[in-house]
Amino acid sequence: MSEEGPKLYTNKPKKAQIKQFQEQQPSTTRTTPSSASAAAASYKMGSQSTAPPPPPPPPQPPKESFARRYKFLWPLLLTVNLTVGAYLFMRTKKKETGLEEEAAKNVPPTPVSSTSTASAAVTEKPISLPAVPEPVKLREPVSENQQRELYRWMLEEKRKVKPKNPEEKKRIDEEKAILKQFIRAKSIPSI
Repeated sequence: MSEEGPKLYTNKPKKAQIKQFQEQQPSTTRTTPSSASAAAASYKMGSQSTAPPPPPPPPQPPKESFARRYKFLWPLLLTVNLTVGAYLFMRTKKKETGLEEEAAKNVPPTPVSSTSTASAAVTEKPISLPAVPEPVKLREPVSENQQRELYRWMLEEKRKVKPKNPEEKKRIDEEKAILKQFIRAKSIPSI
């Protein structure tokens, strides 16, 4: 005796399968082969009879558009876009102010005349002093060992530079060759 209940078939079972199933059933529910064939015939007849056709399936609701399906994402997307835009705007603003500050440092400040309301009629003239050249300070000569160390350091820095194009590479190679000549020379020209 099978412990399984009757199976639902997606397709009509074959007669051999029906017979096998009926043989496995207990004798009380067992039908005669003629009644089984009669049942199968009535099944065929029922499908071919003039019964009214089954009602058509109800129409499916219209599919929602992408925007309506994911309407909860729009505020998030808007917030992220505004945040990124503000970040980029502020970053470029900082760069511009940094450039302006550097330009302001390089430009000498202009003298501003401060006058009160009582002395508004009096105009101040900047006193121009004759330009006094600063005396040239003589520095101690740099020893050859220090010069060689300086050339070695310059050579190391040139080796670290990554050229961007073949012309720059050629120029750097020439400079390195000159530095190597100075380092190897017995006497070094004074700086």
